[in-house]
Amino acid sequence: MDTAEGRTRASLRDRMGYRFDRTLARSTGTLMGWLVVTCLAVVVPVSALLVWTDPGSPRSVSGRLAAAWRTSAETLRLGTATGTPLRLVLSAVLGLVALLCVSTLVGVITTGLAERMAELSRGRSTVLEEGHVVVLGWSDQVTTVVGELAAARAPHRPRAIVVLADRDKVGMERLLAAHVPAAVRDLIICRSGPAGDPDMLALVSPRTASTVLVLPSAGPAADAEVLRTLLALRAVLGEGADGPPVLAAVRDDRYRAPARLAAGAQGTVLETDTVTARLIAQCVGRPGLSLVLGDLLDFAGDEFHLADATAFRGSTFGATLLGHPGSCVVGLLTPDGRTLLNPPAGTAVAPGGRLIVLARDDDSTRVEDCGHLVDPSVIVSAPCAPDRPARLLLLGWNRRAPLVVDQLRRAARPGSVLDVVTDSAVPGPRQPEPGEGAPSDRDVRFRSAALSRPETLLGLDLTPYDGLVVLAPDQDGGPDHPDDWTLVTLLALRLLEERTGREVRLVTEIIDDRNRPLAPVNTGSDVIVSGKLTGLLMAQIAQNRHLAPVFDELFSAEGAGVSLRPAGGYVLQDAEATFATLVAAAGERGECAIGYIRHDARTGSATGPGIRLNPPKAERRVWNAHDLLVLLATEPSTASAPAGPVDPADTAPAP
Repeated sequence: MDTAEGRTRASLRDRMGYRFDRTLARSTGTLMGWLVVTCLAVVVPVSALLVWTDPGSPRSVSGRLAAAWRTSAETLRLGTATGTPLRLVLSAVLGLVALLCVSTLVGVITTGLAERMAELSRGRSTVLEEGHVVVLGWSDQVTTVVGELAAARAPHRPRAIVVLADRDKVGMERLLAAHVPAAVRDLIICRSGPAGDPDMLALVSPRTASTVLVLPSAGPAADAEVLRTLLALRAVLGEGADGPPVLAAVRDDRYRAPARLAAGAQGTVLETDTVTARLIAQCVGRPGLSLVLGDLLDFAGDEFHLADATAFRGSTFGATLLGHPGSCVVGLLTPDGRTLLNPPAGTAVAPGGRLIVLARDDDSTRVEDCGHLVDPSVIVSAPCAPDRPARLLLLGWNRRAPLVVDQLRRAARPGSVLDVVTDSAVPGPRQPEPGEGAPSDRDVRFRSAALSRPETLLGLDLTPYDGLVVLAPDQDGGPDHPDDWTLVTLLALRLLEERTGREVRLVTEIIDDRNRPLAPVNTGSDVIVSGKLTGLLMAQIAQNRHLAPVFDELFSAEGAGVSLRPAGGYVLQDAEATFATLVAAAGERGECAIGYIRHDARTGSATGPGIRLNPPKAERRVWNAHDLLVLLATEPSTASAPAGPVDPADTAPAP
């Protein structure tokens, strides 16, 4: 019985609530009516109770009713006129009209402010800046580019950095704020919209910008989007207009020529995949090179600058190497704009030319002869032994893999071999069976294996190899988290090293910089974050576009590049000498010494800050057999590889 009554009461309550909800949902007038009834039901009784409990209230009933009306009218803002019923009605009407007008005005103002705030939050207002940097598009390089540009501008007069991308404005601002110094966070301006829309481009005022950067997205049509953005930028700036310098990045070499045309005469176009492939190939056999290049490209320490060459007019490049106590000379910028990186020592310094130097800033490039700091008695005259042929193993395959293979072939010594093991079947020269004889000169051979299975990785024989390269899967069409596969592969290789007791030099590619500390690699390995180093490179060129040829040669397979060589090949082992002595020793061999990596004489491991770029020429220390000298050197040509990237379908061994 009690249960039935409970169900009846609950059903009745539900029905009453349902009818009330339906009544409120009918119209705004119904809602206002219920609001009036509710207010009167509360205000009138409470006002009457206040009057009847007030000792000073009128004695008569009519007087008390009039006092209760005035209290209720004041509460509801309906006016306080008393008298005949007509006066009361007119007073209430005036109060309601006044209330309606005021509430309508407040509503209009509130709605307008809300719409304006929503418009601002969407990032659709025009940027009124001059001399700012415009970054168009969003990719994994954007945080690095913006962070480095902010760091480069922090000591000088601050200028705004404006980012336009088809993403949420608030989300962009929060992400970028975590990568820039607190002092310049207010200079980061984000606008939301497609960068390929001319109307959206006009919002960021590209005409008055100092530089415009165009970044490729992570999607499959990234390069086509870059071309569209460049064409939209041209439409906004106008044909033949003297706009700001444009720096764009594409992933595929086939899009570079159209992008250069769309970027205009002041445009510079980088190929991100080519830069990454060159970096991976250069780091093979040179442990620590990725850290050196990262230190060289960021704005936290020393970077490349252009210095006045007036003091060396009529002299040679070799004479400039010891002409700056606080900077390292690495090349020449000729009067006609040509860049000569590590030219022969006898190259003349032409009038109107400039020096390319590694320095802290422009103020640290003062001229002073440092020849008196050189101690010729400790310089080693015998040249360093050439690199021996190597056998390398490459695990994995992505869109950059043909470029990596091509770069490795170009830099290979005669007799070198590269074995490629991939998850999918890649047509190419098969790996010879045991007993078939040695592979031919500079061979590249392909083999398929289920690399996604840990037992396959643990079954690899690493004994014949001098180095390993692990490539991350493509984000397009590959796993959602490509770094997870890379980390599993590195764990398996680490376990193999522990089983065999032999460490193998390894170069691995990581997509997300946050995963770099997770990579389980030994001390002789390099972890390359492709997007970060490309972003650093773009930030450097954005600051000084004259340095674009310098970095292009640094990351090429030919010409001058960064090398790491034992310091004992230049000065006597355990001898005390100044850094100027090593600069002179390197200069005699046609190389530019720009720093060193300090190692412990007993353990051979890096100590203290490790990498030391651009030390003072007067710095003295004892150089042991484990110290490495950081050089800009021109490697001799070792292979006549084809000009284009390697096609895995080509079944002929490398020449």
